Amino acid sequence: MAFSANPLSLSVPEPVFETWLRDTGYLEILDQRTTDLHRHSSTTAAAATTASSDTAVTNSAAAAVSISNGVFVLIFSRIGTLLSLLTLNPFAKLTSDDFSGDTPSWTLQFVGSFDSYSFPSSPSQARLRVHENVKRYARNYASLFVLFFACSLYQKLLALVGLISCLALWDVLKLCGDRWGLEHHPVIKQSLIRISQCATAVILFCTNVQMALFSALAVSYVVMILHASFRKLTPSKQSTSKDGNRRVLRS
Repeated sequence: MAFSANPLSLSVPEPVFETWLRDTGYLEILDQRTTDLHRHSSTTAAAATTASSDTAVTNSAAAAVSISNGVFVLIFSRIGTLLSLLTLNPFAKLTSDDFSGDTPSWTLQFVGSFDSYSFPSSPSQARLRVHENVKRYARNYASLFVLFFACSLYQKLLALVGLISCLALWDVLKLCGDRWGLEHHPVIKQSLIRISQCATAVILFCTNVQMALFSALAVSYVVMILHASFRKLTPSKQSTSKDGNRRVLRS
């Protein structure tokens, strides 16, 4: 009797195992099951609290206290989940290959519908979503950073002038080097490069380009963390292979 290959029965490295989970669509199943179990446990706990308050406690004040305690527990649990996002590294599993593919659709895949979002039920689920969504939408997040940086430069015209001046300075240096044949005079070339580097640093500092860059990085990071943690793991395209496994086809 022949059995299909099962990577669970082998001692495989974690990246290979995660690739298998991603290709077969089990990451999406794990994320959805975690959300369903949390919703079911919350409903069961609420029903048990209501039943106990009806049978053992008939005082309305005591019932209100039990309900308020459940609300506080839920609030603190969600606050803890959000704070756990500050401790994880969203780029831990990001590779250069994640930027080589096509950019996912902004409307259908990146934004999705209203049902594509849910609050992460635990820090582990938030970590799973962030690591996977950062890999999936790396090109989208990079495009958002460029957009935020352009908007920041538009609001700070002095920083935009400084950035253009630096680019023009290095372009002029390259043209002069090709015209004057500085490749044959390495000492003069290195001296001009060092002077250009110092001039670039002074221009960037005086025009506050670093503040525009920092603000764009901060806004991009917050948007990426929130989107990646709230966005459900939903496959874009799926097909069923001959062995019965679900295959995720990435465009």
